[in-house]
Amino acid sequence: MPRASSFEGDKGSNIPPSVVETVSGFSAGVISCLTAHPLDLLKNRLQLNTRTASRPGDSIRILRGVIRDEGGVRALYRGLWPNLLGNSLGWGFYFLFYRNLKDLLQSRRGRGERLSSVEFFSASIAAGLLTAACTNPVWVVKTRMLERGANHPEAYKGMWAGLKHVYSTRGIRGLWAGFIPSTLGVTHGAVQFAIYEKMKHARGDQIGGQQNLSTWEYIYMSGGSKLLAGAITYPYQPIRARMQQYDAAKQYTGLLDVLRKTYRNEGILAFYKGVIPNTLRVLPTTIVTFIVYENTKIYLPRLFEEESMAHEED
Repeated sequence: MPRASSFEGDKGSNIPPSVVETVSGFSAGVISCLTAHPLDLLKNRLQLNTRTASRPGDSIRILRGVIRDEGGVRALYRGLWPNLLGNSLGWGFYFLFYRNLKDLLQSRRGRGERLSSVEFFSASIAAGLLTAACTNPVWVVKTRMLERGANHPEAYKGMWAGLKHVYSTRGIRGLWAGFIPSTLGVTHGAVQFAIYEKMKHARGDQIGGQQNLSTWEYIYMSGGSKLLAGAITYPYQPIRARMQQYDAAKQYTGLLDVLRKTYRNEGILAFYKGVIPNTLRVLPTTIVTFIVYENTKIYLPRLFEEESMAHEED
């Protein structure tokens, strides 16, 4: 298995580091989304179920119902385009902002001096907030497309139709519905990246540098950091989904109303609806994301270096 490394795009490469980070994040987002979209649909349906408490077998019943009533296996990929766009843009923006913010903080330190945990955490928080602000309209449409099958009379035909409908019915405010709980999700990314960076630096010091890290080491570091962060921050996801659904404006008056009604009607476990399919979804996709990201950072600059050398020889 090839080795991944923390090769930085600005060392020996004529590609700006921000471009390397953006392409790496974009590629990682696309591949991770394609691998697990049906689990995202399942998680969404579980989170939006306000009629009953969670029961054993809910996941199987939902998947069977989608395949039986909504168009076969193809229905499991309903909403793929906004999910693909949101994930790829989200990771691309995130890594772009994160890299530039880390560079800004590093420029204020002495040469060779490492950033602190607080600085990694701060850069991750700021990058997450900027990314959430840029991508929220896509997530609103994705949530609504996953909520209803394509054969529903009011289902969106596509992402553009969804954006126009949200804007015409709820205005700009509707496109950024759920943004406040999304900011709580930014904490998830910040916690994950702070843990990941520390694990990466610590292991790199043990084996003589991060360039010696193997793909298997990136697997356990990315997976471990994701599990720890998810255990802390998951409850924001069902709340955000309920604020973004079709009839959110009719059911809830705001964030506090969602919290109150969810707890009163369904109990504390309602805040963890969909956590099992979410874990099954995010753990492998996070691992894929980080492996693709780290390896793209290696091979993208090398590809351009080889092309540049070929032109010079010509």
